[in-house]
Amino acid sequence: MTYKETLHYLYTSTPVFEHSGASAYKPGLKTSLALDNYLDNPHLSYDIIHVGGTNGKGSVCHLLAAILQSAGYKTGLYTSPHLVDYRERIRVDGQMISKEYVVDFVEKHHAFFEPLHPSFFELTSAMAFDYFRSEKVDIAIIEVGLGGRLDSTNIVTPILSIITNISKDHTQLLGNTPGKIACEKAGIIKRCVPAVIGGMNNDAVAGVFTKKAEEMNAPLFYPSYGELLYDDALLSIGRRYNTIDYGQLIGQLTGLIQIENTLTVLCALRGLRKRIDIPKEAVKSGFRHVIELTGLQGRWQKVQSVPCTIVDTGHNPAAWKYLTSQLIATLFASASRRRLYMVIGLSSDKDIDGILKEMPEHAFYLFTQASAGRALPAEKLARRADAIGLICETFNTVADAVYEAMSIAGENDMVFIGGSNFVVAEALPLFNEENYK
Repeated sequence: MTYKETLHYLYTSTPVFEHSGASAYKPGLKTSLALDNYLDNPHLSYDIIHVGGTNGKGSVCHLLAAILQSAGYKTGLYTSPHLVDYRERIRVDGQMISKEYVVDFVEKHHAFFEPLHPSFFELTSAMAFDYFRSEKVDIAIIEVGLGGRLDSTNIVTPILSIITNISKDHTQLLGNTPGKIACEKAGIIKRCVPAVIGGMNNDAVAGVFTKKAEEMNAPLFYPSYGELLYDDALLSIGRRYNTIDYGQLIGQLTGLIQIENTLTVLCALRGLRKRIDIPKEAVKSGFRHVIELTGLQGRWQKVQSVPCTIVDTGHNPAAWKYLTSQLIATLFASASRRRLYMVIGLSSDKDIDGILKEMPEHAFYLFTQASAGRALPAEKLARRADAIGLICETFNTVADAVYEAMSIAGENDMVFIGGSNFVVAEALPLFNEENYK
């Protein structure tokens, strides 16, 4: 098969959560273990950092990968979902897995895995573990797909486990309380393996992690705000931090949630530096050049200057608390007052009302839906937004909504595009066209 035919095969022959939602989720490790044993346990060939959580885990993974690359380690990075290209999920030193490897992996192993009926994510995880071994990586950063305890990545025994934070998301699969969700996330804590717990502001949830760590005899560490003094001015080059261990850091990622993510990474580095050599200059380089080093997209990413246009993949109420604060701060940062246009689409299995309540009141909304099967129709979204007083219009496609926003926004206005990974994924290629350069 060609690469295009192989992707079609993967999307149509395996259940894909991004497209189908809960019906594609296969909890449990039986299939992942069968694939791993068949491939001769590739993940045992390198050190692993395992990262879970509700928000921020992707940014933490990319920051750690950038730092380790800067320190000279050959670094694998496995994250999900992708935005534009499937190969974004699997990288070594920032370079995506080759199309040839994807094709060859499926061609070589499909006779074994087809009778197992793996999910799309189970099969992609096995491919990532195998690819990292073939590339002889020193260390791999592995992002949990969903939850933790029953996630298909949870066959690994890492040198460090990280849980970024806990908030309500995927409640139909993980539970509808922070405590239940924490129990699932805590499943990545392994016996005698240090664990970092970020963003902790709930005593009941903290108790879940403490109990699990005691059961596993795992050292537990929490980031401290005392580690970090920051200047929250959004510099043209990034967010400036003053730190105890590294002096001044310039963070290329400028979203407000990156303050919490930075604390988590600094805490993780304290543990990692006891095991591997990570020079201070590597930490500075990783923070300052994470996008170039790893290819990260969609985190408070400016895709156009006039009008100022931002895309972000935040897709639950907790993420929107940060996003709305930053939108308001950015909107009024200049002397000239701007109007805010919001191109928004949501997935139908999200907390729609909870997200809408966190969005800025004084904005004009262009509601749309991505082409993914999980997308909530724009008309339904508009009706629920109208009930709380948001001013809006609806558009059939993401491209239609983006083009309309560009046509009506003035040079001093601001456009935000997001609400789901799918909306960002369909919007990003539009800004590579000649008329948006």
